[in-house]
Amino acid sequence: MNMKQLAAEKAVEYVKDGMCIGLGTGSTAYWAIRKIGERVREGLTVQAVATSKASEKLAREQGIPLVPFDRLNRLDLTIDGADELDRGLHLIKGGGGALLREKIVAFHSKEMIVIADESKLVDKLGSFPLPVEIVPFANEWTMATLAEMGAKPMLRTEDEHIFVTDNGNYIADCRFGIIDNPAELQRKLLALPGVVDNGLFIGLAARAVIGHSDGKVTVLERE
Repeated sequence: MNMKQLAAEKAVEYVKDGMCIGLGTGSTAYWAIRKIGERVREGLTVQAVATSKASEKLAREQGIPLVPFDRLNRLDLTIDGADELDRGLHLIKGGGGALLREKIVAFHSKEMIVIADESKLVDKLGSFPLPVEIVPFANEWTMATLAEMGAKPMLRTEDEHIFVTDNGNYIADCRFGIIDNPAELQRKLLALPGVVDNGLFIGLAARAVIGHSDGKVTVLERE
């Protein structure tokens, strides 16, 4: 069993009968969705929403009952991965391109559990480029403004075409270097016209489940 699968399957132990849950996106969340599907087939009763078209497709394949957002006011739990996290449970997310939907779902959850392998746990965020979701209109100006802020932004591409999110936006992958104050950077980014949201998740994760190469799993809780 790989480290991502270890973390994901441990996190799914927090899913209880009758919960409304959010399904994350990405290579680690994949394993969580698979495990939840296995538990549903064994009799677990849940209602779920997905953070991307890919996760929605996988959930349907696994037999997890998905419900429209207008039928739920709040989720009990969301399980999602991260591209980087520190011990204060600040996250960088968005490597899979679903950061906006992931943030909306995490915000409306009583609890968010982040799952990751040991390589994602860092002392300070910033080695992984920060994804910033931007609108296509005048994106050249938005990219220039991000560069003026000290970033080295690159427009994400896929198969030599500009990557388009499920929301019809672009992603600027921004290298800011080490991020000493994630909350301050998030505030500045959200103030820029043209920026829809960014991959900094501050104060959203309640605990992190980390899979290690020796087969152990550790759980970090936000103070």
